[in-house]
Amino acid sequence: MTFEIYTALFTFALVTVITPGPNNLMLMASGANFGFRRTVPHMFGIGIGMPVLTFMVGIGIMQVFEMFPIIDTVLKVLSVVYLLYLAWKIANAAPPQAAKAEGRPLTFLQAAAFQWVNPKAWTMALSAITLYATARDLTALLWVAGTYLLVSLVSTTSWTALGLQMRRVLSSPKRLRVFNITMAILLVATLIPVLWPPTS
Repeated sequence: MTFEIYTALFTFALVTVITPGPNNLMLMASGANFGFRRTVPHMFGIGIGMPVLTFMVGIGIMQVFEMFPIIDTVLKVLSVVYLLYLAWKIANAAPPQAAKAEGRPLTFLQAAAFQWVNPKAWTMALSAITLYATARDLTALLWVAGTYLLVSLVSTTSWTALGLQMRRVLSSPKRLRVFNITMAILLVATLIPVLWPPTS
């Protein structure tokens, strides 16, 4: 992979990972509700889960979807149900003081598994493989997956830190409640492209 192509890949991966989406909205909400340290497993789950998904797409998992189209429908249903469940959890999150005792952020495994029902993650993986690993050779796939691992470190840290800064502003339970409901609504809104894809 040439320097020019890798620069393009890195830019593509960074832009797609750091822009708002289900992962980043949940990280910001987790940072605001649970703090940075308790969100670290969630961060690592995304950081590892996304490259694994990308690599699996690259080695041919999409062929299974082509052979059994029903899997795509099942995946969409799971995406909708799980995102609605997560939105409900965010909207009803306890204040930071109570959250220490009652609430729990996503674990490493939950965050990693979420990538498989995250519509944005699938779109990113498919686009990256199509554009930058067209031959599907192992070296190119590792470059793409490794790049997502690198940019995920930047993105997950940034969004969690943003949530942590918001935590200082959201010192009152009322403001935190409004923030959590807003984050839940935005999370549900990320389903719109999945349920009503734009027509060409």
